[in-house]
Amino acid sequence: MQRNKLREVRKKRGYSQQKMSELLEIARTTYTGYEIGKFAPSLDKSLRIKEILRYKKDDLFEIK
Repeated sequence: MQRNKLREVRKKRGYSQQKMSELLEIARTTYTGYEIGKFAPSLDKSLRIKEILRYKKDDLFEIK
């Protein structure tokens, strides 16, 4: 199962799921899947998410 801090960091930065999905050019349901751990983003998407959220640490995504 994948755990992550996406929701926490996204909300702290003031982004909605809809806005994140638009910036990533993906469906909102796909982004929601990232947040709940249903889907794992590709490396490119993971790096883009970190860039959008201005998140520098390596613990945004954690695989257990």
